[in-house]
Amino acid sequence: MKTVTPSPGDITRAWYVVDAEGLPLGRMSSQIAAILRGKNKPYYVPNIDTGDYVVVINAEKVKITGTKMLSKVYEEYSGYPGGLKETPIATIMAKHPERIIQHAIKGMLPKNTLGKQMYQKLKVYAGSEHPHEAQKPEILTLKYS
Repeated sequence: MKTVTPSPGDITRAWYVVDAEGLPLGRMSSQIAAILRGKNKPYYVPNIDTGDYVVVINAEKVKITGTKMLSKVYEEYSGYPGGLKETPIATIMAKHPERIIQHAIKGMLPKNTLGKQMYQKLKVYAGSEHPHEAQKPEILTLKYS
């Protein structure tokens, strides 16, 4: 038996559409991160980007469980004294709901150039429309328990 490493020409990338309506944020994000990394394919290699494209629609209807809507806060630090900005999740959901899904999935990808390549294959939209119909994406139903 020989271990075969896929070359860039061997990798076929599919397009998937995920409807985020009513799905829990963390469980949905972890499954999407696995698809972006390529862990759903038999020829997964950790040092090569073998993942697929994922389009997430209805980002404003994602389910935030527990008391996170009241207590979760995103922090940004500029590096300067007094440069800490804290933004509650409810504020972000009102203005830019797609950023919550992007932030959750980005945190589950590798923190290197390969992770940046994987992250670029994620497309998130607040509404139910997306401009990727020409790629003929498959509808993906995620399992969560």
